[in-house]
Amino acid sequence: MRYVALGSRPARGVKSVARARTARTAIRRAAERDDVPVNQGLRVAAAYAWRLLVLGVAVYAAFKILGRLQLVAVALFLALVVTSVLRPLADLLARRMPRSLAVVVSVMGSLVLMLGLLALVGGLVAGEWDQLGQQFAGGIGRIQRWLEGPPFRVRHTVLSNFQGKVTTYVKEHRSTLISSALSGVGRAVEVLTGAVLALFCSLFFIHSGDRFWHWFQGLLPEGARDPWGRGGRAAWRTFAGYTRGIIIVAATNAVLVGIALFALRVPLALPLTLLEFFAAFIPLVGSPIALAVATVVALASRGPVIALVVLAMIVVVGQIEGHVLHPLVLSWAVRLHPVVVALSVISGGILAGVIGAVVAVPMVSVAWSVISEIRTHPDPEHPGRSPG
Repeated sequence: MRYVALGSRPARGVKSVARARTARTAIRRAAERDDVPVNQGLRVAAAYAWRLLVLGVAVYAAFKILGRLQLVAVALFLALVVTSVLRPLADLLARRMPRSLAVVVSVMGSLVLMLGLLALVGGLVAGEWDQLGQQFAGGIGRIQRWLEGPPFRVRHTVLSNFQGKVTTYVKEHRSTLISSALSGVGRAVEVLTGAVLALFCSLFFIHSGDRFWHWFQGLLPEGARDPWGRGGRAAWRTFAGYTRGIIIVAATNAVLVGIALFALRVPLALPLTLLEFFAAFIPLVGSPIALAVATVVALASRGPVIALVVLAMIVVVGQIEGHVLHPLVLSWAVRLHPVVVALSVISGGILAGVIGAVVAVPMVSVAWSVISEIRTHPDPEHPGRSPG
């Protein structure tokens, strides 16, 4: 028989209380040290989540600022495009004449050439406008008869009702169309202002872009100059490579389309060729849209057979552009998957219209090249070298 002193506890109860106190103390200390075990996947997801939130806020703020300063942003983009194209020409001319004169000759010569080409296109359009109107009038009748015959067999009343609805819409919305045309005058003033600003900036970028970059690097803390220098060089290499490459692709597309349109005797072949050249700056979708316009012109002026031939050119030019020109010309400058290119073009178009679709791919390419460069080790051969 075991005797227990009055006021005492069994030994087992004392040990249980001690263990409970020790456990509570360990939990409190672990909480204070933040050593509570967390699943590794949840920890990684949380780390990515807050970084993505910060990145999303930064991108949203950047787009809001660019939306407010759209004219300035577009002018700077055009100035960089002009600089990437004309900088090699100015460097070549600077070997035989003063630098300032070489810059003026290269920029003004290119401007005169472009204005002359636009004047030629305008003269051709004005000269063929009456004839083209007559061809369109006859072509609409041919299209109507073609749709009424096999295999479509559309009833004449359906086509007449559709034509009447179009005419009624134009009459009822004439004031809206006129106001839109008048508002386009103010837009033209903005375009002219942006073009002048782009020309002004491009002159300085071509003449002394290196000194401007060195000045900008001097504003940064000393520890940040090397990463910014490497990122700037990578960004400029990618942007200049993309710009020169897309010009080569656009010119090749325009030459192929122009030869085919002249051979098929499609009216306004030269303006349509120029439209194809500028539309090719929008990857994936620009060239098919321009050829669709050419198909409509061919259908109204030359008939459905020629229109089908022009329509087949969309497939042929698309295959050449996608499988030959882009891999050959742009692969060294732009290392993006076609899905990324498509998503970039569509997202840019949704956010900023045609301008967004044009600048989306070079912006994504530049961002990717900068990220890839910063991840690598510094380049010891060219410290502090400016882009361009």
